[in-house]
Amino acid sequence: MRRTSGSLIALAALVCAPKVVCQTAVSEPVRWVSDIERFEAADRSHFPVAGSIVFAGSSSIAMWQTLNKDFGYVPVLNRGIGGSTLYDNVQSVDRIILPYKPPLIVLYSGENDLAEGRTPEQVLQDFQTFVSIVHAKLPATRLVFVSIKPSIARWSMTDSIRATNRLIQDYVGTDKKLQYVDVFTPMLDASGQVRRELFVADGLHMNARGYSIWRRLIQPTLR
Repeated sequence: MRRTSGSLIALAALVCAPKVVCQTAVSEPVRWVSDIERFEAADRSHFPVAGSIVFAGSSSIAMWQTLNKDFGYVPVLNRGIGGSTLYDNVQSVDRIILPYKPPLIVLYSGENDLAEGRTPEQVLQDFQTFVSIVHAKLPATRLVFVSIKPSIARWSMTDSIRATNRLIQDYVGTDKKLQYVDVFTPMLDASGQVRRELFVADGLHMNARGYSIWRRLIQPTLR
């Protein structure tokens, strides 16, 4: 069983809350080790361009095949891991994000946490921990949180998604180095239902039309 965020903080001997800095991620068994090692092997072969913007998070980032083309005017680096949670990103931030010293991190995460049974409050706490770790090492780095999207496959989670998005949006408003991008609302139709034409057959992952919406909304934050 995964530890709760409270256990994560206790193990680190730190208290992670708004305006409180966490010094380091916790040394615990990390899921997705093969993905992380693949990134590290690629770095040894050819380290990314200095100043690259890091896109991190779960499969919605990992499967963004046109990421470099969509944001070709700035160097971008995809460090998404399919199936990962925000908790996983807290654990792996020292390995897959901080080494690049990015001026900006674009993060999409939290959806899988909710699917695994975590509460909106726990997701918020993990996001606060993530922010604290990043700003302890890279105090000037900006961070963009892409709201949790609606989907056909996880429509039953909509209330939890809305609650999580509200909590994180409120928290982001307390720090000028944080920014919130609402992709949830534009992915609904006029009746408030999810736009089915934005998804591939599994009803969970997006097609090119879905990514087009994300590109348009995220683009202004990269300047």
